[in-house]
Amino acid sequence: MKTKKELKEEYKQMKFKMGVFQIKNKINGKVFIGSSLDLKAIWFAQKLQLDMGMHQNSELQKDWKEYGAENFCYEILEEIMEVDDKIIDYNKEVKTLEKMMIEDLQPFNEKGYNKNYK
Repeated sequence: MKTKKELKEEYKQMKFKMGVFQIKNKINGKVFIGSSLDLKAIWFAQKLQLDMGMHQNSELQKDWKEYGAENFCYEILEEIMEVDDKIIDYNKEVKTLEKMMIEDLQPFNEKGYNKNYK
């Protein structure tokens, strides 16, 4: 059996899929774009918030309640690969990639749930 210290070290060495995701409404085609350092975990967190009625995006939350979870899908749009031999601020990298994807896809108003802060 592994010690707590060994398990902690193993966890630190794990690599997670990082990047940009979207939650897409299959009924009206609207999307919510976000990013995460752990694309697997973020879907569970987003879904939990939506299922509990506590998501930060009120418009997405409203549609989730109206249309039901089965009418939404989660998709990974872009991934960032971790590089072992460089020190990189991955949080900054995923936020930059998210901003670029939002600028490109313009998921505002009838196209999406993101807010346009321009």
